[in-house]
Amino acid sequence: MDKKARLTAIATPIGNFGDLSSRAKLCLSEADVWFVEDTRVSGQLQRHLETNISMKRLDEHSSPYDVQKYARQILEGNLSACIVSDAGTPCVSDPGAILIDSAYDLGIQVESLPGPSAVSNALVLSGFFAQRYAFLGFLARKSGAIKKELLPYADSSLTLVFFESVHRLDELLKCCHEVLGERRYAVCREMTKVHQQVYRERLPNMPAEEDILHKGELTLVVEGKRKSPQN
Repeated sequence: MDKKARLTAIATPIGNFGDLSSRAKLCLSEADVWFVEDTRVSGQLQRHLETNISMKRLDEHSSPYDVQKYARQILEGNLSACIVSDAGTPCVSDPGAILIDSAYDLGIQVESLPGPSAVSNALVLSGFFAQRYAFLGFLARKSGAIKKELLPYADSSLTLVFFESVHRLDELLKCCHEVLGERRYAVCREMTKVHQQVYRERLPNMPAEEDILHKGELTLVVEGKRKSPQN
């Protein structure tokens, strides 16, 4: 029986290769092609798996034509394809969702292998109540635009999760204080890695240079607005 074209989204480690599931290892090793954000980053994963599978780049610079071409290549070649992000769960704050949408349109079988996620991991490490939360990813770069994006959450009880560069953290925290008020926050840096760091404080207090090393990846969690005792 001819194999059926398949696209599988696979969550990859956010820092520690030990977090890669046995199911993910098998699927990645048996794939015909990987769709990746950065071949250099995913190349490290291939070296860990001791495999050498064809990789095609799919990032924010990929055109709609490129995405459609990739989807048709999967279909016409009856390929077993995997899509991964640089770290964590693909198609969340990356362009992978466009390829999955195109695959559905062409009748390609789509699957997802759950696993590491910077969002859920940071929520756990924060210690904040997060039965309901909003993931806002990367916000705009200018403070005025950042505040505009935060405004709908000024009176919200939703815990908020952001991705941000360590070099722009202070600006984001200042904007959060101006729009959201005095709330607790947690900065989760280099999660699952040797130098993992979790820093918790309350706005408007800002981390000093020695509190947060200015390198590596970080996820910011801002607690939702809490009811005052009298309410």
